[in-house]
Amino acid sequence: MNANASLSRRPPRRFWGWGLADAALDQRERAIVQAMLAGVGTQFEDKPAPRVEEIDLPLPRVTPPATLAACFSASPLDRLNHSAGKSYADCARMWLRRPPSAPDLVAYPEDEQAIVDILDWAQARNVAVIPYGGGSSVCGGVEAAVGSGFAGTVSIDLERLNRVLEVDPISRAARIQAGALGPELAAQLKAHRLTLRHFPQSFEFSSLGGWIATRAGGHYATLYTHIDDFVEATRLVTPAGVMQTRRLPGSGAGPAPDRLVIGSEGTLGIVTEAWVRVQVPPRFRASASAQFDDYFAAVACTRALAQSGLHPSNCRLLDPAETIFAGVGGGRTAMLVLAFESDDHPLQSWMARALEIVSSYSGRYDAEAVARSMSSADSVEHRTGAAGAWRDAFMRMPYWRDPAVGLGVIMDTFETAITWDRFETFYQSVKEDVSRAIMRATGQKARLSCRFTHLYPDGPAPYFTLAARAADGSVASALAAWRDIKLAANEAVVAHGGTITHHHAVGRDHRSGYEREVDPLFRQMLAAAKQVADPQGILNPGVLIDPVNRQIGATGVLTG
Repeated sequence: MNANASLSRRPPRRFWGWGLADAALDQRERAIVQAMLAGVGTQFEDKPAPRVEEIDLPLPRVTPPATLAACFSASPLDRLNHSAGKSYADCARMWLRRPPSAPDLVAYPEDEQAIVDILDWAQARNVAVIPYGGGSSVCGGVEAAVGSGFAGTVSIDLERLNRVLEVDPISRAARIQAGALGPELAAQLKAHRLTLRHFPQSFEFSSLGGWIATRAGGHYATLYTHIDDFVEATRLVTPAGVMQTRRLPGSGAGPAPDRLVIGSEGTLGIVTEAWVRVQVPPRFRASASAQFDDYFAAVACTRALAQSGLHPSNCRLLDPAETIFAGVGGGRTAMLVLAFESDDHPLQSWMARALEIVSSYSGRYDAEAVARSMSSADSVEHRTGAAGAWRDAFMRMPYWRDPAVGLGVIMDTFETAITWDRFETFYQSVKEDVSRAIMRATGQKARLSCRFTHLYPDGPAPYFTLAARAADGSVASALAAWRDIKLAANEAVVAHGGTITHHHAVGRDHRSGYEREVDPLFRQMLAAAKQVADPQGILNPGVLIDPVNRQIGATGVLTG
């Protein structure tokens, strides 16, 4: 067992924030962050980031068996990197040098058999196990906050199970190990001229297994919105054995086993590999951005597009305030980012009809820029203009938050989904409720915005962004205020008819809302399934449900 140096084979990550340890903002990004901070009365300042040696961790309470010791680490850096995800609260606690509950040990299994052996040992020794993919959870999903009923905790990191094992080009499917991060699986599929085309905002630091376990949302705004739509079969290692589902394009043979695996959040077992549906990379693209003076006219336009059968790959509506957060507007108009893509055919007809719909709702767009985006097959014009700027900002936004955390500024998001008939009232009510909570918690008027991340014929997935400053500018006060604001946001989305989460998962932070949203009988059915797969209740305790034989409850940052 390594007690000092990290066993991770990947480039060093920030344990206190998002991304690689040597990541930095360029001058343009610093200007965007400064503009956001100015909106809450704060100036940009480079504060010293936390260092490993500043943080005291308790000694590990458990020792791995000699046969497995080589894959275990007790190094402070590994334990800190696996003590939490990347939510605002996770990062704030690191900036305070008061990290969340750190696992006693971190395991880096080389293969599936090592996972089986670790689970056997953990079950026999009453050790809680936290499955870990890329560590990008923003809802308390990987935190070692498991209560006092365990001898210790171990985080199992799947980074070494990161290969594309098999490709079926005829059926367009690939068998991929669950620990592969987005860029890793994309690079390996590219060699076969294929792509998964699933790009969550966390793509750089999230894994296939994590996407499956959390029902992650990805690239497509319509039609293929979640990882569910790409999963063909899964392999799940549980304390009771291994469950392998069959590769089939579809089946009516009873409840689908994969549906139990997808969204199980590490409570039933550890996904080690999956067959996923892949695609030929798109050659034809079309993109446009449109401005609307009337936000609710823009909402009606977006609904018409969602119900048109055109199935745009991107159809994200930013309310006026969100254009400021994204660095693509001045906050006076709403902005619709629209795109189509195909590996088979040009898209002029699709885009032309979509823009007819945009015009019918008084949306304005640059016709010449749209034409350029479709100028030729394999064109890169879609990466330019407002649509391209939004795309670049979308992937970089997590990096922009880190300096704000150390300045006592709360920058956070929450997301949901609601049917179209209730959206207008929902949008106004949620903004009012959360704005009041921000005022109560900080004494300041809210900076609160919304964008649509995904669309369905029956409703959108609104994604809210907030910024606020603690009254005294301290990180401690900001974290305390965040707790109140987060609880209010959870309450608001559920009370006004939305889901507690559309694609960020339940974890520990959303568990109270999940318990209100989901029928109690179903939770009992899920608990019974867990009792079969995980009879000792060692897997990710506190997430989704309590094991039948243990009472744990959500014990993350919202409750203790």
